[in-house]
Amino acid sequence: MTAFAVSGCTAAPEHSALSEPAAADAAVLNTNFADPDLVEVDGTYFAYATNDNNRNVQVASSTDLLDWEVLPDALPDLPSWIIPGKTWAPEVTRLTDDSFVMYFTATNFAPTLQCIGVATASNPAGPFIVQSDAMIICPEDEGGAIDASTVLIDDVLYLVWKNDGNCCDLDTWIQAATLSPDGLSITGDPIRILKQTEDWEGNLIEAPTIVVRGTGLLMLYSANSYGDDRYAVGAATAASIDGPWTKETGPILSTEGSGGLYRGPGGQDLIFGLNGKDYLVFHGWDKDYTYRALHVAETEWDADIPRVLIPE
Repeated sequence: MTAFAVSGCTAAPEHSALSEPAAADAAVLNTNFADPDLVEVDGTYFAYATNDNNRNVQVASSTDLLDWEVLPDALPDLPSWIIPGKTWAPEVTRLTDDSFVMYFTATNFAPTLQCIGVATASNPAGPFIVQSDAMIICPEDEGGAIDASTVLIDDVLYLVWKNDGNCCDLDTWIQAATLSPDGLSITGDPIRILKQTEDWEGNLIEAPTIVVRGTGLLMLYSANSYGDDRYAVGAATAASIDGPWTKETGPILSTEGSGGLYRGPGGQDLIFGLNGKDYLVFHGWDKDYTYRALHVAETEWDADIPRVLIPE
């Protein structure tokens, strides 16, 4: 399998390891910045997040994962077939021609469901421009689709997402399909690869992140109710995209498991190789549960499962 770094297609930048914030639970970007996705380009990290602060897609940049500069709206214009106000969980992928493609969740006009659209840009900061005249994934009989991500396996690019079944008393399946070389369309039939099965997951799993790990695949996902302490991060492994997938017992990061250090953590991404260390990037609630801020935590590997280092 060919590895595809979540942090982008370029080599890891040469700078020092992430410095610890003043407090272990301190957010590196202490504002509402939910569902983070990161891409590294020539030594700079770009983090994208769900709409807020009068931006459809938030974006911020950093060279060390600690100090962040908030940038203008990465997706400033939405077409008429999108209802504004719920532009969620963006995923940005750098293609081989050094262009950038963004997969975003938004409310489709007809059918009126959360679905996945696509936009492109020549610069990772944007502005991204919506492509096509419709969503690229919008399964009406499955409640719509949200939380897109990508993974490159043996030189084949896949789009991964969750059908929004919890909107309509349906199962929530993590699904995947192959993408065209330009990233603008699905070329294969979707395959269902994982759904909610464990008590801790409640009635949904979502926010899939798949990476190549050794000779197999690792999936991180979020589960349960995003608005409180039940939200947590799970993990599963498989030899191939179509499984079978084996889930870890219980979440790998949760409010309880972190001793309350992180509140309702989720929307995770992985960053590899910053001065030889790997990091989990995720959102977590502030102490008053009014917004979800950006956190970065060092991980260590337990076989193929990343474990966040929790201070004693």
